[in-house]
Amino acid sequence: MQPLHVTGANATRFDIAPQHGPRPLPLFLAMLRNETAASPDRRARALAGLDRYQAAPRDLPLPPRPIRASAGRAVLRDYGGGTTGKPAVIVMPSLINPAAILDLSADTSLMQWLATRGYHAHLLDWGTPGPEDRDLDLDAHVARILLPLLQGFATPPILVGYCLGGTLAVAAAALTRVAGLATIAAPWNFAGYGETARVEMARLWRAAAPFARQTGLLPMEVLQSGFWQLAPAQTIAKYETFGDRDPTSPAARAFVRLEDWANAGAPLPAAAAAALFGDMLARDLPGRGLWRIAGRSIAPLALSCPAVEFVARNDRIVPAATAIGLADRRDVDAGHVGMIVGSRARDQLWEPLANWIDSLG
Repeated sequence: MQPLHVTGANATRFDIAPQHGPRPLPLFLAMLRNETAASPDRRARALAGLDRYQAAPRDLPLPPRPIRASAGRAVLRDYGGGTTGKPAVIVMPSLINPAAILDLSADTSLMQWLATRGYHAHLLDWGTPGPEDRDLDLDAHVARILLPLLQGFATPPILVGYCLGGTLAVAAAALTRVAGLATIAAPWNFAGYGETARVEMARLWRAAAPFARQTGLLPMEVLQSGFWQLAPAQTIAKYETFGDRDPTSPAARAFVRLEDWANAGAPLPAAAAAALFGDMLARDLPGRGLWRIAGRSIAPLALSCPAVEFVARNDRIVPAATAIGLADRRDVDAGHVGMIVGSRARDQLWEPLANWIDSLG
């Protein structure tokens, strides 16, 4: 795609605006140019929406919760709640975007809701890796971060894993005692992405791998560009729509919070990125039953604990075809992010998840 040359007032605004996102902006503008090539009106609306998003007022982030435990750069944040003798609930986000999606605002916080529901809830924050973490692959995230944190609980906890956090939670449940496992939009059968998407992801990694190996880190922007390619029309359309909104309205402020989250995120250690693109996306070790950590097979259908998976039917980031295939599968009529923070999230996901936890006794 050719770069999009922005002229006039919009060019000035983008030059001086705080770059909240989209990241990387040049690639977004090139994609915008491609998607709106046949419609100058759509292009103008999308640019106006981007301009309005850049300049929109930002809400203060929610204050961080106390740290209960740490392992390397990762910490467990304690949301309180709970009843004596009941297992703790540990929620694990993806490695790719910040954990804040699970505690986005007072009205859209799965973590706060779980605590008020009576569970002693903890949120895993993976932290920000540096070059010293370059050799920390996905297996090491399980063995050197997850397992030490889980083994610090006197009673085996209940694991709830979102996105790639769910994939890693399956591995943790296969390697240590837990009271139950719930995955939310967790990829497992990576062949379900389809050949076209996997070829594109392989091309993306070939281009980025030399930089990752040299610096020890894969920037979040590389992964973001891959996500955009899964649904470019939708990515542009949401900015077209935002251009028509009052930026101070509740809906607009919610959009800004969500987009700021989507355009944030720490880099991946080079070894974790190589495992994600190689072992997972290219070779599909989990889906083929070949993923092993320290010589032990990671087999979700052989887990000794109760397990459930929640699958988003309209997920473009983790398509439903990549689901684990657990006997207890709950399909949700939502997208990857909407199932967590959408207007129907409480009815579609939060309540069914809580009911499942209650069923464990």
